[in-house]
Amino acid sequence: MPLMNSQQAHDNWITQGQKVSDQQANLQTMLLDDETTKEQINSENEKLKDLTAKRDIAKEVYETTLADELANAQKQNGAKAKNIDPEGEDESLMFAKNFLAYVNDPIGFKQSPNALVSGEEDDEGNWSLTIPEDIRTAINLLRRRFDTIERLVRTETTSVRAGSRVWEKLSDVTPLIELDTEDATIPEMDTPELAVIKYLIKRYGGILTLTNTLLKDTAENLISYLNRWISRKVSVTRNAKILATIDKLPTKQKKVISTVDEIKTITNINLDPALAETAIYLTNQSGFDVLDRVKRSDGSYLLQPDIKEPTQMRLRGKSVVVVTDKALPSKEGKHPLIIGDLQEAITLFDREHMSILATNIGAGAFETDTTKIRVIDRFDVVMVDDEAIFRAEFSAIEDETPVTPEP
Repeated sequence: MPLMNSQQAHDNWITQGQKVSDQQANLQTMLLDDETTKEQINSENEKLKDLTAKRDIAKEVYETTLADELANAQKQNGAKAKNIDPEGEDESLMFAKNFLAYVNDPIGFKQSPNALVSGEEDDEGNWSLTIPEDIRTAINLLRRRFDTIERLVRTETTSVRAGSRVWEKLSDVTPLIELDTEDATIPEMDTPELAVIKYLIKRYGGILTLTNTLLKDTAENLISYLNRWISRKVSVTRNAKILATIDKLPTKQKKVISTVDEIKTITNINLDPALAETAIYLTNQSGFDVLDRVKRSDGSYLLQPDIKEPTQMRLRGKSVVVVTDKALPSKEGKHPLIIGDLQEAITLFDREHMSILATNIGAGAFETDTTKIRVIDRFDVVMVDDEAIFRAEFSAIEDETPVTPEP
């Protein structure tokens, strides 16, 4: 069997690192499951040790192969490792130039002391391209232009893969017991209803294929292309997971409606008064189109423009947020209307560890003269309080009955 070259050894290291990451995620899931036995944990932990050992060996093989190839290249051609000096350059331009240098000469580039490449493996065992701070900032700013739903929920940054939080759920508060005498025994009173909320960071990724012709274009074009693509993908992914969490609301928090009065009842009765004050109305394009044509009893429209922001519509004084039908589809002709405070209902645990890995040889890139860029985002979405929001559905909303003036 022929020996692997450095690229093949590198790809093998990545593959072994991926197996370790998957096994770690599997083990974390098992630890959060109360029905998991000690024997099962021990068995899976042994598998993790074996996979970790294989990954470490793959890394050693890669480093040895890379060193041998570099030594041979220097011996045969007298070539010196390429050293990119970014001093005085814009960081975005540095990233683009270093990225191109990595694609064109991965051996020399990885030996560069100033290269914008992580000198250590990430938590998946991969050698990733580091994202400069201004690149990350640009991606986050662009993402917020598309994060119509993500900005409505609570976001908590975490640096670990799994964890838990204790939350106080809404519960009835009863009065204290009256003490009839001075020496009366003080009874136990009710305690807050607490719930343990567990989260497990999940990985979401995709591969972007760029032609090598594009990579030879200007650095600004490359940076702009990467920023737009990553920001849209991350935003759409997070929105989809938030909506999938809302879909899991219990039956008591769902209802088919057809009148304005039913919307009022949900806000007034089904939501706690404290949450009703901060509630919003979330619907899709089709639902908004229906609501936008409903008339009140005085002949005015149900939805009214915000005085400060005329493009922002309000329903009974509360904001109406509209997302696309594709992101929040209607089902069987019924349009969604999510009512409540999404920040109290849902928390997005964000690990804020985005990684980018590129290759122009593996994954079919060599045959097509392209470069593959893999992007991975890490987060989890958890329903914290399912009583803080209510999901209504409607096909049509009746106009309110006109008020007939008294003679």
